[in-house]
Amino acid sequence: MSDLIHALSDHLPPHQIIVDDLRRLAYGTDASFYRLTPEVIAVIENEAEARQVLQTAKQHNRPVTFRAAGTSLSGQAITDGILALIGEGFATYEQNADASKVKVGPGIVGGEVNRRLAPFGKKIGPDPASIGAAKIGGIAANNASGMCCGTAQNSYRTLAGMRVMLADGSVLDTEDHMSVDAFSKSHAVLLGELERLGRDTRANAKLAERIRHKFKIKNTTGYSLNALIDYEDPIDILSHLMIGSEGTLGFMSRITYNTVVEEPFKASALVFFPDIRTACEAVIRLKPQPVSAVELLDRPALHSVENKPGLPAIMRELCEEAAALLIEVRSSTVDGINERISQVHTAMAGVATVEPMVFSTDPATCEMYWKVRKGTFPAVGAMRRTGTTVLIEDVAFHIENLADATLDLQALLRHHGYHEAIIFGHALEGNLHFVITQDFGDASEVDRYARFMDDLCHMVVDKYDGSLKAEHGTGRNMAPFVELEWGKEAADLMRRIKALFDPENRLNPGVILNDNPRAHLENLKPMPAAEDIVDRCIECGFCEPLCPSHRLTLSPRQRITSVRELARRAAAGEPAGSVGEDYAYMGLDTCAACGLCSTACPVGIDTGDLTRRLRGRKLGDTARAVNAWTGEHFGTLANASRLGLNVGHAVSGVLGDNLLGRISGGAWKKNMPHAGKAPVARTTQGDPVVYFPTCGGRIFGPSTAGEKQLGDVILEVLTRAGYAPILPEGFDSLCCGQMLASKGMAEEADGMSNTLEAALMKASLNGKYPVIMDASTCTVRMQKHLAGRLKLYDFHEFAVDALLPRLMITKQAGPIALHVNCSVRKTGADAKLKTLLAACVEQIIEPAGVTCCGFAGDRGFAVPELNRHALRHIHKDLPANCACGVSTNRTCEIGLTAETGINYQSIAYLLEKCSRPQQTC
Repeated sequence: MSDLIHALSDHLPPHQIIVDDLRRLAYGTDASFYRLTPEVIAVIENEAEARQVLQTAKQHNRPVTFRAAGTSLSGQAITDGILALIGEGFATYEQNADASKVKVGPGIVGGEVNRRLAPFGKKIGPDPASIGAAKIGGIAANNASGMCCGTAQNSYRTLAGMRVMLADGSVLDTEDHMSVDAFSKSHAVLLGELERLGRDTRANAKLAERIRHKFKIKNTTGYSLNALIDYEDPIDILSHLMIGSEGTLGFMSRITYNTVVEEPFKASALVFFPDIRTACEAVIRLKPQPVSAVELLDRPALHSVENKPGLPAIMRELCEEAAALLIEVRSSTVDGINERISQVHTAMAGVATVEPMVFSTDPATCEMYWKVRKGTFPAVGAMRRTGTTVLIEDVAFHIENLADATLDLQALLRHHGYHEAIIFGHALEGNLHFVITQDFGDASEVDRYARFMDDLCHMVVDKYDGSLKAEHGTGRNMAPFVELEWGKEAADLMRRIKALFDPENRLNPGVILNDNPRAHLENLKPMPAAEDIVDRCIECGFCEPLCPSHRLTLSPRQRITSVRELARRAAAGEPAGSVGEDYAYMGLDTCAACGLCSTACPVGIDTGDLTRRLRGRKLGDTARAVNAWTGEHFGTLANASRLGLNVGHAVSGVLGDNLLGRISGGAWKKNMPHAGKAPVARTTQGDPVVYFPTCGGRIFGPSTAGEKQLGDVILEVLTRAGYAPILPEGFDSLCCGQMLASKGMAEEADGMSNTLEAALMKASLNGKYPVIMDASTCTVRMQKHLAGRLKLYDFHEFAVDALLPRLMITKQAGPIALHVNCSVRKTGADAKLKTLLAACVEQIIEPAGVTCCGFAGDRGFAVPELNRHALRHIHKDLPANCACGVSTNRTCEIGLTAETGINYQSIAYLLEKCSRPQQTC
């Protein structure tokens, strides 16, 4: 063990010190095209641990980078020193009574903050596209903005206070008078220097005007020098310098925002123009109007998405010079929306458009329009050549220069051979993003990129005096060009600020300021071909908040990063080493393969597909033969499983659940279900419907002795609603194949699906009767397998459409907890699930901190730590009087019951209780 790691071990628990090669590689990757592997990763959960990391780094002369989510695009969140990974202890949230202010820790996701503020009609000002994954620490450290935020509502403008730790470990809480007084005494020299720098800067008319001019538009290049002219109090100067400092001046351990109003009524218009110049002239007219967003898309950007279903046909007919604006207005009232739409029409009078501008207030239509805008970047990422990197950069111009600058940027991209490039951006702020694909594995290609960057920077600065970084932060990519943009006097001022806060250059060195003119061309991330189903990954990290194994082992992004490294080593003839050894557990065994990652992925990658493929390759001949036998003799397996449950309960009766759980390595659960039974067919009158009881409900009976079997409950409610349920012949020996598919045995799993299909076809008279199943995962698998060859419904979907209209429902008061499992989330069937639950109960609790439960079929038995980790946040959201919970997957319910102590059942149980004749629930 190195002296550094040994020193950290004196202050941090072992599980918070990460030294293995696999996680140092995977956790050290951010969304940029740079790669540095940290020497050690220290997970910090509180200020005391952050201080210890800083002190240890000083003692051992190591650099430190604080990292939140790592969605940063310019290499701000990587290091070859100590990576201080902000833990969940910093995911704090506190708001005042009217939600006008919110205090948040750097470890909470921005989207989660907005979710909590939404009931009060508020949100935080910054609205980056990554807000669903980016954490507050990164949002503030990069002064991120977004589509509606502009320059008026970013972190700098909406900052109400902060708690910050400096490089020496001292803490300042700007909202605590005692802290301010103490800091003013202990750091009088620092504050005195800041006061002097501010006074001198304000007195330097030329420099002060230069700073004001630079911040009239979006600008995240360099430090927030506007703090020196906007404020006189050195405490205010200090706190505002921290915004946008990218972890180079200190660690913000808490931030207080002044929130902004989230206006509930919205209208959008997608307007097409004959050329870019006309579109930009329209932007100038729109600038003074009450519009919340105006997004510009050039013709290549429109080309990238024009063939997606549901988009306007006119997009495919536009000329090659055309462009579009996506305009949005918002208001607190319907009348206000209409007034603002009218104002936009008046402002646009006389501007040439391809077709008349039409606003829509229909949410589906507006969502479609925004899919045009949001789909451009992923479209280029998905279409890029394997082995290349997708780069998204952002620059800003004064709005009067936007048209000329956009045309110059298009010409520059063509000149350097980036013919796939697209341009889009936040037009009201003169902020353009451009997307290119780049091969960093070829020296000549790196040279091409270097020439392009030089020409780009000189065009933006020399011709238009624009911003080289508008909202993505300076990072490693623009650090060598800060002086070019700002000039020597301002750049020297930034160097003095850095030296004042961090005299040893220990905090994130090389970011924001870098004297190496080629720093942006070094430490480039390799993107080798690995597996076709994930080669499109852009490593953005949007998937991570949804992944049940994130922070336990690996996230989807980290799995893909690891597989790419293994592919690189294989291609180079290098051994896989410990990365390959550790990936077996961290990458494969603990992956729930739930696919929720695909719902957040900009290019739609389901990392579960990768896991299933690699699991299949890993299977030996013996394991494959055993699994194949299982598929062919499923009835025997089902009976053996029931016998095992009976034996387990007998042993548990002697040893107790806790001891048996420890002996079994966590496979035996508290409140383990009793052995299930296959339902018995009944003869009834009514409309025929085929019901296939899935194997989960047949093998695992109720957790409470004496309760009805799931199959019997569903047969009861179907009969009560006037249906005549039909059970497929030999159903107790049938399975959809999901159990084998999850192990990577796709062919064998399809064989089981084919056998089930034949039984369902026969029972339904080749699709004449509808078919229902009682486990969402199995339903979704068979829906895909059948591809519409018969009408197949998940129980809760059929219940909403066909049972509720026929049943008399007596609502329960509740509260009842709801778990929306992965399959329901992915298919968008959660709306019907919530409709069904709302029909049965008054008060519904849906814990916010849970996505996938992590049980994942048999994973909850084989790697129980995955289930525990996935549900670690559920307890705080479940009230003490919550008597039960509902879901739509038996194995999910087993895990939820074991972890919470609350009995989770299929929602069918609740529907049956609430529909009993002449009874209250």
